Amino acid sequence: MTIEAAAVPNDELDRHVDEEIKHCLDPQAPRSFFLFAGAGSGKTRSLVGALDYLRDTAGARLRVRGQKVAVVTYTKAARDEIIRRTQFDPIIAVSTIHSFAWTLIEGFNHDIREWLRVSLKADIEDLQAKEAKGRAGTKASAERIADIASKTRRLARLDTTKTFVYSPDGDNRGRDSLNHAEVLHLAGDFLKSKPVLRHILRDGYPYILVDESQDTNRHIVEALFTFQAAHKDEVVVGLFGDMMQRIYGDGQPGLGENLPDDWATPTKRLNFRCPRRVIELINKIRESTDQQTQIPRSAAIDGHVRMFVLPSEGIDKVAAEKAICAHMAAITADQEWLDEDAVKVLILEHRMAALRMGFDDLLAALYPVTQFRTSLLDGALPAVNFFSNLILPLWDAKDDKFGTARIMRAASPLLSPSALKHAPDQFEQLARAQAAVDALIALLDGNPSVTFGEILHNVAKTGLFPIPDTLNVALAAAAAEAGDAEDEQERSDRDKAIAEFLAIPFLQVRAYAKYVSGKARFDTHQGVKGLEFPRVMVVMDDHEARGFLFKYEKLFGGGADDGQTASTRRLLYVTCSRAERSLALVAYAANPARIGDQLLTTGWLKPEEVSIGLP
Repeated sequence: MTIEAAAVPNDELDRHVDEEIKHCLDPQAPRSFFLFAGAGSGKTRSLVGALDYLRDTAGARLRVRGQKVAVVTYTKAARDEIIRRTQFDPIIAVSTIHSFAWTLIEGFNHDIREWLRVSLKADIEDLQAKEAKGRAGTKASAERIADIASKTRRLARLDTTKTFVYSPDGDNRGRDSLNHAEVLHLAGDFLKSKPVLRHILRDGYPYILVDESQDTNRHIVEALFTFQAAHKDEVVVGLFGDMMQRIYGDGQPGLGENLPDDWATPTKRLNFRCPRRVIELINKIRESTDQQTQIPRSAAIDGHVRMFVLPSEGIDKVAAEKAICAHMAAITADQEWLDEDAVKVLILEHRMAALRMGFDDLLAALYPVTQFRTSLLDGALPAVNFFSNLILPLWDAKDDKFGTARIMRAASPLLSPSALKHAPDQFEQLARAQAAVDALIALLDGNPSVTFGEILHNVAKTGLFPIPDTLNVALAAAAAEAGDAEDEQERSDRDKAIAEFLAIPFLQVRAYAKYVSGKARFDTHQGVKGLEFPRVMVVMDDHEARGFLFKYEKLFGGGADDGQTASTRRLLYVTCSRAERSLALVAYAANPARIGDQLLTTGWLKPEEVSIGLP
């Protein structure tokens, strides 16, 4: 069906999809399913509709049996929205992926302990083998030795750790704490390897519905497939998603392909959000991937799409984008384009936002390390959170005695109940804590260019806050003598990235914190997935991004997708599909004319929609 074919009222076009999902939820014939739901298709509405159906038809049965419907979301915002739309019904257990994983393994303390014992021993043996082959006295050696010592201490504490704890929303700094990655890995491994855990999950949650399944951690997704295969006649696992909107790298590759034969695959075709012209564009963007296409509502407006290709250097980009907004206001007859707050500016790549906001060195140091990437963008990387969640708030509270005391009581070992209880003189202990605060504030106030590393050494000297393991390893390396090129090759990517990060000015953390909390003017695909805006400007700039994972120029050039091009295609799809009325695409290029020609060759845009230079 083409867009032109949608001439009669079609708002109920996908009603059969919701009916198919209801049939899958039949307790007499349960059937797991993967719902394909492209941008603006009403995925959340279908999810909530399925939950309402279960509340009406199975609510009484579930309550009698003490069972619940598990709903797994990717973000806290999505969790809260679904809880609200299901009227806070207690039989609907909505949680983020980390919370869900923790509910699976919490209390399995012996099994967690033994899993950690095996994991830590393997890590230590690997590090010892590398240390035996490496050279002593180098930074690489110091980092390995510190890492071995840290893991050995944790291994020794396992038998005295009776209960493991975890907070999905916290930094998990305690000695008995698990980190985010460990919880996901543990839950996946346990669910696949322990029949008793699968039975507990089956008996407690006969329905498990996963939102944004394309970005759900692969350990959990693989485990859910194992769980469903073992209990296919007793449970329903429902995956809601769209691989074209996959953002994170730790999801299950190829999800939705080669599904088990007993799974249903309902597909939504209608796009309720976008105007006709935007839907034509996003269909073109994705046509080389999975051939999925959408059609607009019969009442959808035509809308506007324009592409502006500008030189990447020698131009005032802020002024250029303001001029483009004025042009969009004229061609759309929508004066809201002149209001900065009424236009959603989306940056295709994080490095571009970081450069414009002033934390580009921080991102450049840490983002290339795969194990850091997701938690860095989620605002959950302990090495950075040490500064953004402790140091920065303490500095901001320097003139607020109560605020300072609140932070210190919550996080400083100098004012822990144990420290105060065992201190020979409590007043002296309080004075020591105040001196540590004063030393830090003096360092921050007196040196605007102070680095993360200088702050770290200050805190380590005073004992103001407990220091994350990765930063302790960096402290050990800093104490070692500078090495040569061979020494640098021996150092892990993680350790080199942390060392680079610590040499960066601390003030960049404020802009970073603003960005990951969603308070910046600029936003990216992560922050807006699932959201919609009347007026959208998408800004692309390979020069600002420094070729940082995404390559829009290569995408426009055609040809087969490699990893970078496929990522760029997905991100362009997500950002363009936020537009409800009009869309402006702004691309900065070394050769604007060539990019313009390539764009017309792709057939994505019409000649009158492409402007080379400012309008």
